[in-house]
Amino acid sequence: MTRVALISGANRGIGAAAAQALAAEGWTLSLGIRSGAAPDWAVGAHAFPYDAMAGNEAAWVAAATEALGRVDAVVANAGLLIAKSVIEAEDADLDAMLEVNVKSPRRLAQAAWPMLRASGAGRVVIVGSLSGKRVASSTTALYSMTKFAAVALAHALRREGWEDGIRATAVCPGLVDTDMARGAFGDAGGEAMTPPEEVARLIALALGLPNAASVAELHVNCRNGELY
Repeated sequence: MTRVALISGANRGIGAAAAQALAAEGWTLSLGIRSGAAPDWAVGAHAFPYDAMAGNEAAWVAAATEALGRVDAVVANAGLLIAKSVIEAEDADLDAMLEVNVKSPRRLAQAAWPMLRASGAGRVVIVGSLSGKRVASSTTALYSMTKFAAVALAHALRREGWEDGIRATAVCPGLVDTDMARGAFGDAGGEAMTPPEEVARLIALALGLPNAASVAELHVNCRNGELY
């Protein structure tokens, strides 16, 4: 039977690239998209009006399970970056990023957990960031706080699900050529920014590895010497 993956933030950027990569590998997809309408390239995919701030992860998993019969993988890709320092930011800024970058992925994995266990080879990918491995600048430090937590979440899920065949991986890119990155940094990365399709390849790799070849973290960067 075809394996089923849920992908949040699937309408653009890394999420859209991951969806297209997995579709090419034969996965059946349920796409979490705010509008609830699948884009033209995703004809035939299940779509759900998912908003990481709304807390409707359980409803999404229930709808996907009813429509597709199973859930084998979760790709928690939806993210939020508010470019403020830890001093200038308000609590509301941190709360919003924690909600999208940490709490929502945890709720999504929690809701899908029974189906992932039933799969025997359930997979969770948390799209983290190299900002979850080091604090590179003042303006991304608050974001780093939440992405450190997101990476820790991936490790915690890996520990929690190991005996049930669930494997979790944190995929941690640096600057990726997406609307979010260009909105925060302009053209700072230029043409050197990692294409989202390359991050998608790593996501597909993590989902496709057997239980006996688990990878806890995958890092990808467009710059030299800026990993940690």
